[in-house]
Amino acid sequence: MTHGLKLSVLYAHPADPVAFEAHYRDTHLPLVAGVPGLGRSETAKGLPGPDGSTPPFYRLFEAWFDSPAHLAAVSGSAEWQRVTDDLHNFASGGVTVLLSQLA
Repeated sequence: MTHGLKLSVLYAHPADPVAFEAHYRDTHLPLVAGVPGLGRSETAKGLPGPDGSTPPFYRLFEAWFDSPAHLAAVSGSAEWQRVTDDLHNFASGGVTVLLSQLA
């Protein structure tokens, strides 16, 4: 039985959250929406912990893929390359990419 994959992009806290949000909303997410074959995806914003502590990551993007072949097809597109190239334009805190297999 083949399980799907999940790609998580964890955004560290940016130097300028207002600029991050503007670019993320107005430029980056429209680029993501233009990626052919990308199915389910979600974005989220980190919240303080129950004790009020700063969240470990500022934002999170997740995308689900049916198989390694599906991920390869999507991530091999020119549109996906534009998405990854855009990261340096706004993700001043850096990103962590985590690929996991759904169980």
